[in-house]
Amino acid sequence: MKTKLWVIYWKELRETLRDKRSLGMLAMFTLFYPLMIGFMLHTGIAKSTKTEREGIELAVIGGARAPTLMSQLAQKNITAKETAPMDEEAIGELLRSKKMAAVLRLPEDFTENYQAMRPARLEIWYDSASDRDRQRKDVEDVLEAYGANVANARLLAHGVSPAALTPILVQRYDTGTNASRSAVLIGSIIGILFFPAFMLSMSAAVDSTAGERERRSLEVLMAQPARTWELVCGKWLAASTLAIVGVTLELILAHLILGWLPLEELGMTWSLGWGQLLLVCAVTVPLALLGGALHVTLAMNSKSFKEAQTMISFVLLVPIIPGLVVSFMELKTAQWMYLVPMLSNQTLVTEMSKAGGIGALPFVLTFLCSAIPAVLIIAFASWRMKSERYVLAV
Repeated sequence: MKTKLWVIYWKELRETLRDKRSLGMLAMFTLFYPLMIGFMLHTGIAKSTKTEREGIELAVIGGARAPTLMSQLAQKNITAKETAPMDEEAIGELLRSKKMAAVLRLPEDFTENYQAMRPARLEIWYDSASDRDRQRKDVEDVLEAYGANVANARLLAHGVSPAALTPILVQRYDTGTNASRSAVLIGSIIGILFFPAFMLSMSAAVDSTAGERERRSLEVLMAQPARTWELVCGKWLAASTLAIVGVTLELILAHLILGWLPLEELGMTWSLGWGQLLLVCAVTVPLALLGGALHVTLAMNSKSFKEAQTMISFVLLVPIIPGLVVSFMELKTAQWMYLVPMLSNQTLVTEMSKAGGIGALPFVLTFLCSAIPAVLIIAFASWRMKSERYVLAV
C-alpha cells in the first residue's frame, strides 16, 4: 500500500514540476513577499535616517528679524535659507516642489512685538501631504524650545524663577525593549509570509483533480489497483510539497533580509536565531498540508477546472480574516489564538520576536490546529471518492 501511495505521489509531483505555471508561481511567491517586506523596511529606514544625513532645509522669509532663532536652527542641523517675500500662491508652489520641508515667515511687526514683550507671531507654512512633513515637526520643536528659552529669560529678568511655572515634574520610565516594541509590527509584517502556504498548492491541486476530470484521465486512474485514500493522499502530498518548499524558502529568505537590515534605526530588532526559525518552519508544515487538503477536496467537488479555481479563490480569503480582526481590534495575545490556523503561526512569530521563552505548548497547538483539520478533510475526501457519481460529477 505504501508503494502505491508513493507511486501516485511521484507521478503527480513529476507532472506538477513539468508545469511551468506551477513553477512560476512557486518562484514568484517565494521571492515576492520577502523582497517586498525588505523593500518596505529599507525605505522606512532610508527615510528615518535621511534627515540626520542631509539635514532639514527650511525657507525663511524675514529671518534677519530673529538672529538668535536662526542660530538655534543651525545648531539643530536645520539649514535656514533666506528667501525673498512671497505670496500664498508662491509659497504653495514652493512646498509642492518638495524642495523645502516648510516655509517660516516672520512678519514685519515681529521685532516690534518682540521688544515690547508682546506675542511675536511666526508663520510656518507646510504641506501635510508631503513626505517631508515629518521634518516640519522637527522645526516646530525648535520653535517651541526657542519660545520657552525667551520666556525663561524674561522671567529671570523680572526676578521670577522659571521653576515657579512648573509645579509638577513628570518623569517617564519606559521598561519596554526594542524586541517587545517591534514584536507586534514584525509579527504583522511577517504574517503575510504564511499566506502562500495556501496559494502555492492551488494550481497543482486543481490540475490533478478537476483538471484530470475534464481530461477524463481521472477515470483511468481510478481503474488502477489502488484504494481511494491512496489516490487522494498521493495527490494531496504532491500538491502540499510545493507549498512546504515554498514557505520554507520564504521564511529563510525573510530571516536573512531581516537580519541584514539595520532595524535598530526604526527602533526594531529581529532576535530569532536559526534554531528558532527551524522550529517555525516545522510547525508551518501542517499549515501547508491544510491548504493542500482544502484545495484537493474543493477541486474534487467541482465539475470543471474553472469552477474549482473560482471556489478556491473565495476560500483563500478565509485564513486572512482572523489576523485582520486581531490587528484591527488590537487584541492581546491569548491562548485561543494558537487554535486558529495561520493566526497561530503569526502569533507564534510575534511572541518569539519578544525574545522571551514561550514554552512548548504554543508550538504544539500551532502544529495540531492545522494538522488535525488537514487529516479530517482528507479523510472526508477519501470517503467521498468511493462514490462513482461523485467521481464522475454526475
